[in-house]
Amino acid sequence: MNASMSVVDVIAQIQHLRTAGETLNKKKIKQTHPDLMKNALFYFPSWEHAIQNADSI
Repeated sequence: MNASMSVVDVIAQIQHLRTAGETLNKKKIKQTHPDLMKNALFYFPSWEHAIQNADSI
């Protein structure tokens, strides 16, 4: 599998969704933003790790 987004793009999109007030629930993101989920799991071991990394920046 190849990533279609960079790790910076993944983090930025997670931060954008949080700022916009969207839920970051794994099931919801899989339905509404499948490319984001796919790319996040390419770079991070889990969706939760991706969120934690977005929070730490």
